[in-house]
Amino acid sequence: MLTEVFSELFPLMSTANPQTLEWLLNVAIEHEYPSGRAVVMEDAWGNAVYFVVSGWVKVRRTVGEDSVALAIFGRGDFFGEMAILDESPRSTDVIALSPVKLLSISRERFIQILFKDPQLHHRMLQLMVRRLRQINLRLQMRSSPPAVKLAHTLVTLGESYGQESDLGKEIFNVPFKDLAEVTEIGVEETTKIMQKLHEKGWINIDSANNTTYLVNFKQLMNLAGKV
Repeated sequence: MLTEVFSELFPLMSTANPQTLEWLLNVAIEHEYPSGRAVVMEDAWGNAVYFVVSGWVKVRRTVGEDSVALAIFGRGDFFGEMAILDESPRSTDVIALSPVKLLSISRERFIQILFKDPQLHHRMLQLMVRRLRQINLRLQMRSSPPAVKLAHTLVTLGESYGQESDLGKEIFNVPFKDLAEVTEIGVEETTKIMQKLHEKGWINIDSANNTTYLVNFKQLMNLAGKV
């Protein structure tokens, strides 16, 4: 991967200097996983930072035989940065929702480059603060109607990872169970709301290609209270 492509694909790298980008690419390890495969197990947190080159993953918490999706990441995002900083054990793992390509950079080398490139360090802090704000917003929305909360989840996925197409913003057709858990509403509610949004023409679900098109993004934003 060229340094220019690396910088454009990952917002975290947008302010890194060319030397940093070249060094990171030289030490990065490429991974490919099929859908359903565990990408990071709970005992592996803190070993590396992971960058999503393509595909979709979910972070889930597992307690006994039960698991709950906590977050969904797509192309251009990264995860694992918190674990390398606090070194605390995790009860979560990461599962590929689709075929996925990742780059990993070991904890030692990533921390080393953070000290060498203050711009990258600052940018990472900015993105971590943004994630905290998103978490706070989700907490504030807990009392909102299920349709509002689900629209907020769809809009956030569209804003973060959506690809423009003739049919609207294109995102992965996230399983309703995972959508429900991330949104913190019931699966039955999620199914009914998605069906209504489909009937209204606000979304279009292409199950054959595992794609959801956010057709009327403006209306979804209005429903989510983002306009």
